[in-house]
Amino acid sequence: MLRKLIFLLVLTSATSALDNGLMRTPPMGWMSWERFHCNIDCENDPKNCISENLFRGMADRLAEDGWKEMGYDHVMIDDCWSSMLRDKDGRLQPDPQRFPGGIAKLARYLHNRGLKLGIYGDLGTHTCGGYPGTTLDKIETDAQMFASWGVDFLKLDGCYSNEEEQQKGYPLMSKALNATGRPIGYSCSWPAYRGGLLPSVNYTLLGEICNLWRNYDDIQDSWDSVQEITDWFFDNQEILQPGRWNDPDMVCPLSPVYMDQSRSQMALWAIMAAPLIMSNNLRTLSNHGLYTKFTVYSPFLCLYVTLFFLQKRSHIEVYWRPLSQSASALVFLSRRQDMPYHYHTSLAKLNYTAGSYKAYDVFTGKTLSGLSATTEFTVSIDPSGVVMWYVYPRMHYEHPQDDGRYPYIRQKHRMSSSLHFHKPRVLPPSLL
Repeated sequence: MLRKLIFLLVLTSATSALDNGLMRTPPMGWMSWERFHCNIDCENDPKNCISENLFRGMADRLAEDGWKEMGYDHVMIDDCWSSMLRDKDGRLQPDPQRFPGGIAKLARYLHNRGLKLGIYGDLGTHTCGGYPGTTLDKIETDAQMFASWGVDFLKLDGCYSNEEEQQKGYPLMSKALNATGRPIGYSCSWPAYRGGLLPSVNYTLLGEICNLWRNYDDIQDSWDSVQEITDWFFDNQEILQPGRWNDPDMVCPLSPVYMDQSRSQMALWAIMAAPLIMSNNLRTLSNHGLYTKFTVYSPFLCLYVTLFFLQKRSHIEVYWRPLSQSASALVFLSRRQDMPYHYHTSLAKLNYTAGSYKAYDVFTGKTLSGLSATTEFTVSIDPSGVVMWYVYPRMHYEHPQDDGRYPYIRQKHRMSSSLHFHKPRVLPPSLL
C-alpha cells in the first residue's frame, strides 16, 4: 500500500539542528516571492498584489484542494507586506490598505484551516524591497510582535546589513524567538550573504540557532536557474551539513510546455532533502496544472536522510539517496538538449549489492519487477528531463498502490524505532 511507502519516506531524521521542537523534517508550503514579488498595486491588480486577500486565497487552495493533506501546510508572506513606517511605539505594522484586518487576524484565518503562517523580516536597516528592517535594537521588539500575531515561521533576510551585524543579529533573533514562548520556525539567510562556503560560514553555529537556511542566490523561474543552483549544491555537498535543512529556494513549476523540467526540479529538490516551498498561482492550476500536482504529490519529496551522490556519463547524471531497510532512491537526470537518451546500466553498476529488487517509477506509477542487481536495464530520459525510482529489495516491501483520490502522498507517519539509516557509499572512479 502507498501508506507503507510514505511510512518509509516521511522520516524524522536525527539531527543536531536548533532544538526548538520544530522542522524535524523540511517544511512544505507556499511562499509569495518568486511568483508575485513586490506587487503592491492593489488598485490595478487586486488579485495578485501582496495583500491579505492573496494569502487568504492561497490558504483556501492549500486547505481545500488537497495540498495540506500532502504536507503543504505553511503559507509564507515574503517582502513588501509592511507599512513604510513603524508605529508610534517603534513596532512593525502591516500596510493598512493591503492588510486591513492585520496579521493576527490573517494568522487566525490560517490556523482555523489547519495551516501555519510564515512572515518575512530583514536583519538590516531596510528589507530588500525597501521596507523597515529589523536592526539590532529592534530584534526583541519584532520577535515579540511576531509571536503576539500568532506567526509560526520567520524568514530573516540580510539586505542592508554588514557582516558584524549579521554575526550578532542572527543568533540574537534565535534567542528572542525562543524567549517569546511561541514555537516559531526560523529560516536564516545568513550563509547566502557570506558566500555559503567555509570558512566564511559556520554551519555548526547555524545548526544551533536556525531550523533551516538559505545558502545561495534567489531562484528564477527558468531551467537555467534551476541548473545553476543544482550545480552549486552538488559541487559543495560535502560541506552542506547533511541531515540539516539547506534551502536551495522555492519550487517554481515552470510553464506546462516544460513539464519535464518541472519534474526535474522536484526530483532534484527531493534528493537534496530540501524544503519544498512552492511559489506559483494555486488558483490557476486547472487542467494544465495537473502535471504539477502529479509532480508535487510524489512520495519522493520526503527523503530526509544523509547525503546524495552523483555519477556522470554521456551528460546523464545519476543521484542516489539511501533510505531505511536497504531501500533507496535513484534519479536519472538528463542535461542533454538534443533528443531523448537511452541510458543503459544495472543496479550492480550503481554499486547495489546482490539480490532481487523492485523499482517503482515515481512519475509513471509503473513497477519494474524481477530485477536482480546484475540485470541490465534501460531508462529513456527526455532532454532536461528526469526518471526517478524508488528501489527496494523484494523481501522488504510490496508495490505501493494508489488509494483512489490522489496519485501519491496521503498521510504522514511517525518513524518506527526499528528503521535505520545507511552510511553513504562512494561510487568507484570507474563509474564516473
